[in-house]
Amino acid sequence: MASIPEIIVRRLIEEGFNRGDLSVVDQLSSPSFREHQNFGPDHAAGTEGLKGVIRSLRGAFSDFHLSIDDLAVSGETVWLRLTGTGTNDGRFMGHAPTGRRIRIDVIDIVRVEAGLLAEHWGVPDRLGALFQLGLAEPPSTTSSPGADVRRVATSTPAQTG
Repeated sequence: MASIPEIIVRRLIEEGFNRGDLSVVDQLSSPSFREHQNFGPDHAAGTEGLKGVIRSLRGAFSDFHLSIDDLAVSGETVWLRLTGTGTNDGRFMGHAPTGRRIRIDVIDIVRVEAGLLAEHWGVPDRLGALFQLGLAEPPSTTSSPGADVRRVATSTPAQTG
């Protein structure tokens, strides 16, 4: 049987993130909910910030979906490994829609207290999303990383002077 923390987190993912129902955030969150994921200086705190994340993702990817790949519960803490997918048909991180699909890894840790969401730490693969959308390019593979550093590090002062 699933624990209370697991049930609450699964509801947030399914109803909030996957269906876009923002009312579930108010139903499941503590008034003192704390978000530890960095969304930038203008991001709202608490439950309004959580609703903002859902609204932003669903606005950028109208078919956004989180799938739970692994889930573990330890007391009041839920650890998740998820896969986020969607088609970019709205603005994302200041960029116009690309029409491309993404598939990214997400790690979430959620603490539930007294049956309510109390804290969240998250690590989505934002850089991978930007690569997949064509909004950033991976580093060039024509030169080996750190080649210049190795050359300088193995040189003696007489060789570099």
